[in-house]
Amino acid sequence: MPSDQERMLARAVREVVPGQIVNLGIGLPTRLFHYLPPEMEVLVHSENGVLGCQPLGANSEPDLEMIDSGGAYIGMRPGASVFDSALSFAMIRRRRVDITFMGAFEVDQQGNLANWKIPGKFSPGIGGAMELAQKVDTLVVLCSHNDKHGNPKILKQCRLPLTAPRCVTRIITEKAVMRVTDSGLEVLDIAEGLDVATLRAATEADLIIDEERLGRF
Repeated sequence: MPSDQERMLARAVREVVPGQIVNLGIGLPTRLFHYLPPEMEVLVHSENGVLGCQPLGANSEPDLEMIDSGGAYIGMRPGASVFDSALSFAMIRRRRVDITFMGAFEVDQQGNLANWKIPGKFSPGIGGAMELAQKVDTLVVLCSHNDKHGNPKILKQCRLPLTAPRCVTRIITEKAVMRVTDSGLEVLDIAEGLDVATLRAATEADLIIDEERLGRF
């Protein structure tokens, strides 16, 4: 049986459209590499200056100079290119990146995102997430539905410092797939074996649920 994260990644890859330039954030989103079908024509962008990166093969020797923005070794597909970070961020600012996947500490029903700082704990800085969140038209959050104490991470209003306001379009957790709307979060899919009452109890945000049209994943 697939794990919660495997189910999330398998569902998340359905958000990708052939021909897109895709950015994968640090953490769980980087594993989406392995779920992109080999025949799908997409270019994966890393903000440190790579377009067309891909996972290393199982027996491949890493090029010690080829890493993604999280510091992991990567390979390059035929036709890939490398460039400086100034050009990489120019691509982001000119909206050349079509979709980005990020983690989150909190996300709310207005589409506000908090994923860079918890007050009182060390943070290396807001980094490229701020640019991506402001400039990429489709931002998909991949995160757990609740924190380690069971508290909701899908909120009416974020409490932590924001990365960017009103930037999130989709939220994918182990419990549900939600679309941000002006009226609340529309639940598109719910996890197999989970009932609507349990989902509502685990969520602070207002949920819009049409059980007749609800998908499963």
